[in-house]
Amino acid sequence: MSVNEFGYKQELKRSLSLTDLIIYGMIFMIPIAPFGVYGWVSADSGGMVPAAYLVGMVAMLFTALSYQSMAKAFPIAGSVYSYAQRGIHEQVGFIAGWVLLLDYLLIPPLLYVFSALALSHLFPFIPKLVWVVFFLVTATIGNLVGIKFTAKLNKYFLVGELIVLALFVGFGLYALYYQGMGSGGLTLRPLFNMDTFEPELIMKAVSIAVLSFLGFDAISTLAEEVEDNPAKKIGQAALATLFIMGSLFVLQTWIAADLSVGMTFESPDTAFYEIAGMAGGSWLATLAAVATALAWGIAVSITSQAAVSRLLFSMARDKKLPAVLAKVHPKFKTPHISIYLVTVLSLVIGILFLDSPDVLTSLVNFGALTGFLLLHLSVINHYFVRQRSGQVIRHLICPVLGLLIIGYVLFSMGQEAQTLGLAWIAIGVVYLCILKYVLGRQPVLQIED
Repeated sequence: MSVNEFGYKQELKRSLSLTDLIIYGMIFMIPIAPFGVYGWVSADSGGMVPAAYLVGMVAMLFTALSYQSMAKAFPIAGSVYSYAQRGIHEQVGFIAGWVLLLDYLLIPPLLYVFSALALSHLFPFIPKLVWVVFFLVTATIGNLVGIKFTAKLNKYFLVGELIVLALFVGFGLYALYYQGMGSGGLTLRPLFNMDTFEPELIMKAVSIAVLSFLGFDAISTLAEEVEDNPAKKIGQAALATLFIMGSLFVLQTWIAADLSVGMTFESPDTAFYEIAGMAGGSWLATLAAVATALAWGIAVSITSQAAVSRLLFSMARDKKLPAVLAKVHPKFKTPHISIYLVTVLSLVIGILFLDSPDVLTSLVNFGALTGFLLLHLSVINHYFVRQRSGQVIRHLICPVLGLLIIGYVLFSMGQEAQTLGLAWIAIGVVYLCILKYVLGRQPVLQIED
C-alpha cells in the first residue's frame, strides 16, 4: 500500500528498516529516562516507582495495539492526526493533530531544559541557556541532513545509554546483595506496599512516569520513510519497543527503590544520581547525570524534532497549516522549513520555561494522552463501526480498556495541566473555525462510511 492510494505523492526518502524503527523508538523513549524523573515519581507513588511504570506499560500496551491497527489501515505520516482524520472525521483529525502539536512541539524544549538542569549541577559556571542552544543546534543539524543519518547516530547513543544502565544495574545489585545497602536485596515493597498504597497517588505518579513511554508512538510518524511494508513494520516496532523499554524501566527503578530505603533526597531532580552515588560512588553519579543530559539533549531531541517536523509536514500537506511547511529539501529530502520552525519555537519555549520544567512536563503528557484517547476512538469507529469487524477483542475491548485507563490518568493530573491543556484545545477549535468559515478551506478528504 503506497501513499499514492491516499492522494499523496511520495516525497520523503524510504530508507528505514524495522531495526531502525525500533532503535528510533528506544532512543526517543530513552533507556535511562527514569534517571531524570525518578524523584518526582517516587514522591507521588509512595516509593512504588516500578509499580507506576508497570501500570504505565499496561496502559501503553493497549495504545500500541491501537497504533498497530491504524498503521495497518493507513500507513502514512501524521500519526494520530492521520488516523483520527481518516478513522473518524476530518475535523476530529485536526483536533488530534492539534493536541499532538502540544505534545511534540513541547518535547524538544523540555528535553533541552532537563539536560541543561542536569549539567548545571556539574558545571554551575556555564549558563543553562548556553546548554539549551548547544543541544538545539546539534539536533537541528542532525535532522536537516536526513533521517538515515539520524538513525545511524541513534545506534551509537543507544549503545552508550545501555552501557551506563548496565553499570548502574550491576553496581546496584552488588550494593544490595553483597554490601547489604538499602533493603539488602530486591523486595516486593516497590511493587506493592500496603502502608503507602493509594490508587489516586499511583495514577498521579503514572501521569509523570508516562513521559518515559512517549516515543513508541512517534514511530508512526515515519511511515512514509520505511523502506518496505510500513503497514506491518510500524506496528511491530511499536510493540517491540514498548516491551523492551518497559522491562528496562521496571528493572532500574526496582533496584533504585530498594537501594533508597532509608535515604532522604536533597532534591527530586537529583534523587537517582544520589542513589547511583551510594551504589557505585561519585563517579557513577556523575556518569549517570552526564549520560542523562546527553541522552535527553542530543539523542532523543533529534528524534523528537524529526517527529514534530513530520507532523507539521503532514498537516501542511492537507492545508491545515501554511503550505510552506510541506516543502521538502531538494537534496536531503527532509521537511526543512518545518524543521526550522521547530528550532525557533524550541528556543523561545526553552527560554520561557527554563526554570519550570514541571509545567512543560504536564503539558506534554496532557497532549500525548489526549491524542491517545482519540487514537482508541479511531480504532473503534473505523474497524468496529464502519467495517463491522468481527475481531471484538482487538477492535473493541482493547481500545475501550485503553480509553478507560488513559482517561483515569488524565483525570488524576494536576488542575494546572488540565486547564492549560483544555485552553490549547479551545484555541485549536477557534483556529479550525477560522479555517473553515472565514478562509473557506474545505476538507480535502472524502471518507466513505
